[in-house]
Amino acid sequence: MKTIDELYNEWRSLQPMKKEYQQHLDEKFMLEFNYNSNHIEGNTLTYGQTKLLLMFDKTSGNASMRDYQEMKAHNVGLELMKREAIDKERPLTESFIRELNRVIQVENYRKVSNDGKSSYEIHVGVYKTRPNSVITATGQEFRYASPEETPALMKQLMEWYIDAEKQGELNPIELATLFHYRFIRIHPFEDGNGRVARLLVNYILLRHGYPMIIIKTEDKSAYLDALNLADIEVGSIPSEGANASLNAIHPFTEYIKKQVYYALQISIKAARGEKIEEKKDFEKALSLLKHKTKTVQEGEQNDTSENKLDVFNLFHRNFAKELIDALKPATEILNSLIIHYYMTKQVKTISSGNNIFFQLNVDEELSFDLLSEKEKDVLVNARSIMFQIALHDVKASYRIKDIFVLYDASVVFETEHYVFNKKVYRYGTFPSEDDCSDFILEIQSNLLNKLKNAEENNDRNDQHTS
Repeated sequence: MKTIDELYNEWRSLQPMKKEYQQHLDEKFMLEFNYNSNHIEGNTLTYGQTKLLLMFDKTSGNASMRDYQEMKAHNVGLELMKREAIDKERPLTESFIRELNRVIQVENYRKVSNDGKSSYEIHVGVYKTRPNSVITATGQEFRYASPEETPALMKQLMEWYIDAEKQGELNPIELATLFHYRFIRIHPFEDGNGRVARLLVNYILLRHGYPMIIIKTEDKSAYLDALNLADIEVGSIPSEGANASLNAIHPFTEYIKKQVYYALQISIKAARGEKIEEKKDFEKALSLLKHKTKTVQEGEQNDTSENKLDVFNLFHRNFAKELIDALKPATEILNSLIIHYYMTKQVKTISSGNNIFFQLNVDEELSFDLLSEKEKDVLVNARSIMFQIALHDVKASYRIKDIFVLYDASVVFETEHYVFNKKVYRYGTFPSEDDCSDFILEIQSNLLNKLKNAEENNDRNDQHTS
């Protein structure tokens, strides 16, 4: 197994990444980080709701408005952190940390006390004015730094960080880990401390050329356990926690190292143009699909432009990408791979005149506002997304007669549903990963059989003529 240093060197050797690879990695990280970091703190949005909100500015389900505001604000905080991290001339400051807290918390709000009998106001972007603590698994109260201690401890933390970064005795992972732990032991804000801590860990990693990490919600227990084990070693006095040594927080350091190791593996795959989707990514995608499902009233017309855009943007565009990639190896034998991809007023056909169809692009999401008036008219009245791939013209170096293969993976719009691969789907629902993968495998297998048959026919003809 490779070491972190070996993976890091490999990662650096692959820089700069191709634009499309970087975009793919950035999108995955943006969705994963925002969803997981907020979910750890109790945000109720599902992954699907998060994707709808951050990529399409849509809401679905019964989550509170506060949860939606919080998720959007957290993404703003992420972008703010990234811009700050890449500016090597600007040092990390307390004012920036307070600004991060203000951005992700949006505005002052009231929070119900632990006993549920009262509430108090949360002040965003300022250090706490009331004590904060957590109840441990043993039922004991674990206190963070007092409001009176906090300003001095934060000043001390920043001075230590700037000096440690300058001295370079700690590697970036150690520096990020120790900063996270000391920050959490201070717990300087009334709320949002965990989210700010995870943003700042990534600030330090990104600033030093490492890929950013995601602490996943399903790993919350391991994350908190690692912090608790460090707490046991360091002790319960807040000032000691705010000045903890690297050796004392060894369990937490090992935990963060594992996250960095995984982040490097994923980032290297992305830089090579390999697939970085995980099995659970489709489970998350299914969550998105569930939340896209709309309750249909009897007689309601559902073949709306919005639903057609969703079919393309949320499902068919990605499917088309995968199918095109899956068939590209065939160009080793075949000269031509021709793709027809249109939104059309007709059913799986096009004719001359741009009043009937307009061309689609797998690399671009469709936005109604960006369409021309003629294209809007096509979309509103569209009967199908026509998607066909034609392969033909065998290369001269192969002893196979020319073949022509046409694969149709079109979508047909009906009033209350659409049809894909001979299956019916209600608007707001989409084919599963297995449905799409099985269809692509079926097409690949069909093409391979046609090529084999062409080769066998060629051999038989050779035998007859010999």
